[in-house]
Amino acid sequence: MLCAASKFNHQAFFARPFARLDFDPAEIHFGNCLARAHDDLMKTAHNSFDSLQKFDAGNGRQGLFYSLPALERAGLGPISRLPVSIRIVLESVLRNVDGKKVSEANVRALAQWKPTTQRVEEIPFVVARIVLQDFTGVPLLVDLAAMRSAAARLGKDPKIIEPLVPVDLVVDHSVQVDFAGRSDAIQRNLEMEFKRNRERYQFLKWGTQAFQSFKVVPPGIGIVHQVNLEYLAKGVLDKDGIYFPDTLVGTDSHTTMINGLGIVGWGVGGIEAEAGMLGQPVYFLTPDVVGVCMTGTLGEGVTATDLALTVTQMLRQAKVVGKFVEFFGEGAAALSVADRATIANMAPEYGATMGFFPIDEESCQYFLATGRSDEQVTTIRNYFKAQGLFGMPLRGQCDYSSVLELNLSDVQPSVAGPKRPQDRVSLPDLKQKFIELFQASVQENGYNKPLEEIGRRFSTKFSTEPQPLTVSGGGQQEPETAPVPVAGPHGTAKDTNALTELEMMNNRPTPDTVVQAPEPAPQPPVDLGHGDVVIAAITSCTNTSNPSVMLGAGLLAKKAVEKGLQVRPTVKTSLAPGSRVVTEYLKNSGLQPYLDRLGFNLVGYGCTTCIGNSGPLDPRIEDVIVGNDVIAASVLSGNRNFEARVHQSVKANFLMSPPLVVAFALAGRVNIDMSREPLGKGKNGQDVYLCDIWPSMREIRELLRPSFSRETFRKMYRDFASQNPMWNEIPSSTGNLYEWQPDSSYIQEPPFFEEFSLRASPIVEIRRARLLAMFGDSVTTDHISPAGAIKANSPAGLFLQSKGVTVQDFNSYGARRGNDRVMVRGTFANVRIKNLLLPGTEGGVTKHLPDGAVMPIYDAAIKYQQERVPLMIIAGQEYGTGSSRDWAAKGTALLGVKAVVAQSFERIHRSNLVGMGVLPLQFKEGVSAQTLKLDGTELYDVLGLDGNLKPQQDLNLRITRSSGQVEEIVVRCRIDTPIEIDYYQHGGILPYVLRQLASAA
Repeated sequence: MLCAASKFNHQAFFARPFARLDFDPAEIHFGNCLARAHDDLMKTAHNSFDSLQKFDAGNGRQGLFYSLPALERAGLGPISRLPVSIRIVLESVLRNVDGKKVSEANVRALAQWKPTTQRVEEIPFVVARIVLQDFTGVPLLVDLAAMRSAAARLGKDPKIIEPLVPVDLVVDHSVQVDFAGRSDAIQRNLEMEFKRNRERYQFLKWGTQAFQSFKVVPPGIGIVHQVNLEYLAKGVLDKDGIYFPDTLVGTDSHTTMINGLGIVGWGVGGIEAEAGMLGQPVYFLTPDVVGVCMTGTLGEGVTATDLALTVTQMLRQAKVVGKFVEFFGEGAAALSVADRATIANMAPEYGATMGFFPIDEESCQYFLATGRSDEQVTTIRNYFKAQGLFGMPLRGQCDYSSVLELNLSDVQPSVAGPKRPQDRVSLPDLKQKFIELFQASVQENGYNKPLEEIGRRFSTKFSTEPQPLTVSGGGQQEPETAPVPVAGPHGTAKDTNALTELEMMNNRPTPDTVVQAPEPAPQPPVDLGHGDVVIAAITSCTNTSNPSVMLGAGLLAKKAVEKGLQVRPTVKTSLAPGSRVVTEYLKNSGLQPYLDRLGFNLVGYGCTTCIGNSGPLDPRIEDVIVGNDVIAASVLSGNRNFEARVHQSVKANFLMSPPLVVAFALAGRVNIDMSREPLGKGKNGQDVYLCDIWPSMREIRELLRPSFSRETFRKMYRDFASQNPMWNEIPSSTGNLYEWQPDSSYIQEPPFFEEFSLRASPIVEIRRARLLAMFGDSVTTDHISPAGAIKANSPAGLFLQSKGVTVQDFNSYGARRGNDRVMVRGTFANVRIKNLLLPGTEGGVTKHLPDGAVMPIYDAAIKYQQERVPLMIIAGQEYGTGSSRDWAAKGTALLGVKAVVAQSFERIHRSNLVGMGVLPLQFKEGVSAQTLKLDGTELYDVLGLDGNLKPQQDLNLRITRSSGQVEEIVVRCRIDTPIEIDYYQHGGILPYVLRQLASAA
């Protein structure tokens, strides 16, 4: 504790030089007091391996830190040879040693990381902060609000419920491109966004005033990952005088963008984020670390996007799924942070857990350029130097599981597509590639069309009368279109990433219809053909965070306008940057008017076309595409291009840099060789080629420095409320407790804390349970979780209709994640799921026993609950593979499932089940539902469950068949750690944390 003198203005004190004679005695007293506080802290904080040390925090301050060099001196291994990313995780493990959640054995295990060995150890990683986007963040805030309500019912101060680490939620996934190519597009889109999401936004606005450590960046500010990069990232944090690296997890796969700034972080599911938010470890398997040694420099005309697409192709081929990737070498050191972030953003596309660039002086300069204080950056630099972590490693300085080589001078202008991000195509080869895919079979990722059709054109015309048009559109969300998973993490039958594709289905609204009255403007007849561009979108934080490619797009637009080029009216153009800073520098550089002239008007700040929020095409255009099966194209500066996910009617989607998006919009087609063919005719009738309007590196550099400054970033992130008046106008309840609305169809208090008391119920045996369902191998969380659009005849759809919600207002499951009544009805409702209790059937149905009635799984679960019958699920190998999704476990628990017995579990889903109070049990080798000849008519007892339960203890499963025959088998309890025993005893991680906080209050 600091003494009373700590009230002195110590910031002013440290800002003045020490070498002076006119000091105040009070200042000496404060300095002595601070020194004593450090000494006291060193006595109370743990000092495992004599690792708690002091370092120069800058400006005359000393800070405490857990020293990795001290760990090496203590003989724990050659830590200075470890990959930088592993060392940063190791620091967290060391700092959080408490003997229960994190032990010294965990420190030793990670300190002795070997480049090549079998990976069986799980790492308990306590992160410094959490980032959320609105679709995945709302249910976390719902759970916090429910915990406060439960605390109040216990007679406790609800403010005891507070995230234990900083949480930032950025509202960025709800804006859609309903209006584009017009000066008022952003205002019109914002109005639609607020109309559609008013109820969710009212709830989020309550959260901003109710919690101290839960902050919301309102709509219209930016995309979470770009906001994280430019504003939220701290580099180094301190708590109680101990300094530590900025680390995080986020509920979006592209959280990895922050790796470009030297910060460890990646995307996780909701339950893991919730654990991190409540100060609990996020567990992950000790990874391989693939090093990528970069040499050389990018050539003239080559962009960071071209580099990112090249890296994605290379690493996908190298099979880095589930591994850390760490970039190093002179080439990596020469890249700007913006270029590094573009590469790191696409880690999910190449399959890695992270795409990490160690922190160096370039990182520090980025922190300064984006408005961070000199003092903060000095602390960052000094801290990482004290840890031996500062600077880009050179060849031979770190030990990696394997090393790949990339000469940056070999990178060529590229695009990727038309169906997967890893399918890179050199720009001159695109025309021939499109021709090949046009006639290739579907199994070869083609379109299976006869070659003679490729030149066909189909005519339509726009009316000159301003008749109202009913329009809707966006990426495909129908549940039956979900990717078909295969064995392995996040794999699909089409070799796409199931996690990121499902994000495009789930983490966005289902667009409702919009009635537009087009402004009268005479339009000549137009025609469409295969390969025509109908969507051209400068979108996604992947590239809009990078000033060089954004200024490049503006310069190319300027030259195109000056040459007299125009964009065809059949192309829907849009500009949706990841932060308002982009608008400022495009305005300051004088380039935005040229983008506007080509239709690239500002449509919003958020994830638009990149996640399928592309909005509608003109219905006359869409009629031609759908009616004639036209292979139309989109071009976008995003990171995902799965078929029909950008727009449900657009089958060919190509990723590319922002300048190329403008170029292809001008060309109007993708079946073009831009190295040889003109983009169009200029004002003098002469052909204009890409090389005529492509900006040089010198031209871009000349605009970079004068276009924005530190003050630009500070101004744009200073006062969010004043930047979005519509947010200010949203009415919301105030106070520490949320006023739950019984008639809300979006936000409801979840039943996790019904009949909650401070005393946890004892662990008891499960008796006379029935099977809710029985599954085979590789049932994924994507089979289990509610996904995509809500069907009218599904349990969730019927429920919404019973509440007066019309089918057109259903929205997606993702938008209704804050309402457990909807989500639980969608659990196990996947159209492809196969319940072996009903052989030969697909879909979320089961057999209620003993009467044998066939009904939806949700209806059966409710009937069993009324009969007070506990439920179980039996499954085969790899139960719960696929993307880590919170509702796969939450929904299971709320359906009344007490235990899941499987031949094997996917690691994260097993942990999530425990986190929701569901018991995972594993058959012994060679035992399965098939060998036991189970058919679902049995009754089940789990014997040996009591207060003495130990991790991975053997238990007995007693099976009583309908004939009366009784059989007992041994199963392994897959509660794997002591802290998980606590979670299970308390009914899950949320009740556990609530009891801890309430008991201490």
